[in-house]
Amino acid sequence: MENALTPVGGTAIGPTRFANPLSQIGGMLKQPAVKRSLPMIFMVGLILSAAIAWMALASPPQRLLFPQLPDSDKQAVVDALAAANIDSGVDDSGGVTVGEDDYHRARILLAGQDLPKAAPGGYAILDQLPMGVSRAVEGERLRQARETELAKSIGEIESVMDARVHLAMPESSVFVRDHAQPSASVIVRLEPGRSLSQAQVRSIVNLVASSVPGMKPDQVTIIDQMGALLSKPNDGSGDAGATDARIDYQRRIEDKYRAQLNTMLTPLLGAGNFSAEIQADVDLDESQATRESYDKQGVVRAEQGNWQGNSPEAQTPGGIPGALSNTPPAPSTLAQATPGPAGATVQPGTAPGATPPVKTTENFSRAYDLGKEVSVTRQAPGGIRRLSVAVLLRENEGGKPRSIAEIQQINDLVKAAVGYNAQRQDQVTVISRRFSASATDVAARPWYDADWVPMAARNGTALVIALLVLFLGVRPMAKALLKKRETPETAGAATGGVLAGPDGDAAGTAAAPPQVSIEMLESARSYDDRVGLVRGFTRDNPARAALAVRDMIQSDGKS
Repeated sequence: MENALTPVGGTAIGPTRFANPLSQIGGMLKQPAVKRSLPMIFMVGLILSAAIAWMALASPPQRLLFPQLPDSDKQAVVDALAAANIDSGVDDSGGVTVGEDDYHRARILLAGQDLPKAAPGGYAILDQLPMGVSRAVEGERLRQARETELAKSIGEIESVMDARVHLAMPESSVFVRDHAQPSASVIVRLEPGRSLSQAQVRSIVNLVASSVPGMKPDQVTIIDQMGALLSKPNDGSGDAGATDARIDYQRRIEDKYRAQLNTMLTPLLGAGNFSAEIQADVDLDESQATRESYDKQGVVRAEQGNWQGNSPEAQTPGGIPGALSNTPPAPSTLAQATPGPAGATVQPGTAPGATPPVKTTENFSRAYDLGKEVSVTRQAPGGIRRLSVAVLLRENEGGKPRSIAEIQQINDLVKAAVGYNAQRQDQVTVISRRFSASATDVAARPWYDADWVPMAARNGTALVIALLVLFLGVRPMAKALLKKRETPETAGAATGGVLAGPDGDAAGTAAAPPQVSIEMLESARSYDDRVGLVRGFTRDNPARAALAVRDMIQSDGKS
């Protein structure tokens, strides 16, 4: 069964009509009306392309103002910005964006109008707690408020656009084995092209750990919007933190001496005429020593004992023990004390002036105290073991080189500025050389980093594109259109009519008019044809036409 339909005229209508769309389009473009319209269409397209390029390049880059706002706050923010003649938009994520040049002005304007009025965050959540809520709900609200406040605090750090904090607060238990420590996870969204230093990361870790009771710094994890882990084990404590602190201390020592050299040498040599580098070998070891010493000669603290002795004049008891030996002694009588010799020691139980008894036995227990000295010495880190200083002086081009005496004077000044110590084997070197051309350039901010350069580049690029489109596209097309319009009129006037082609179309624009000669003028039949030929002859031979006119004027004058 055939799909094509054959009408009365015998021409097939069916799929063959659209068999070759390229040929159909080519045939349509070959039509005279379409040919005449192509330059205008191309010119309009160039103008539209230039307008689109201008709009794309002239508009400043957009910057996110507020991400993820509620619809009510989003509408209020857009209306406030429109009232202040600040262009704004909404990106794919639902955030409000403004031009980078209007970012700070928009933030100040919205802050003055208390926008956006989003749901309360931070500890303001606790003000909306209803009466009679459970302890679990109250704890969750407290955790949410703490997370919001920590996120706001972290967002105030430079290079951080916004942050989110998640706290894991385990339930307290009376059993020690079930006790779990709290932990925290922080995700930060950084500004484009910015990054956080290790010092800033440690600050965030300590901030979060100090805000939650019982949380340790190693329980805090920080990642960025790209998923990169920023926090490291033992961040903020341990050997890593101590090593960084020591390196920072050494850097501060070197910067201090370098600033002293710059302050001293700049008035003498001028800025940019010298270069100084310092290497400080700092003793960063901490030592502590304890010493105890005792006195050789002790002091008697306590004494306890007894002794026995006999008087030299007493008779030794003797005889057979019996009744007489048990009789009590005769009553004693007081006698006048006779002073003994100076310095004599009277034994206990001996009357003054009597002969002291003689010791026969002695039993004493004595305790001595020895002298004790405890000394604790702690040497703090920070002492300088050795200092190396190198100073390079610039010699002027074509000038007289510095003398040895002048270099020695500068050397002495450098030694005095850094506190040179020969016992530490410090080293100071000062030389004078010519600087290279690249090193003599002033270390200033390049002009292409100025704030006005991006805006000027955008506007200049858009203007150049518009001018190129105008001069290279619009102007040639306009000239071509004007030339095509003038060509048929000139051809028709020269030939006295329009030449018809085989299809009945005007062919005057296709065939060039023949050259007009004197014979053609003489053989012209009508007055109109002769006028047309004269015009063509004048156009093709302007010099001969001028000579002919001159001859005619001269002949009329003679006659």
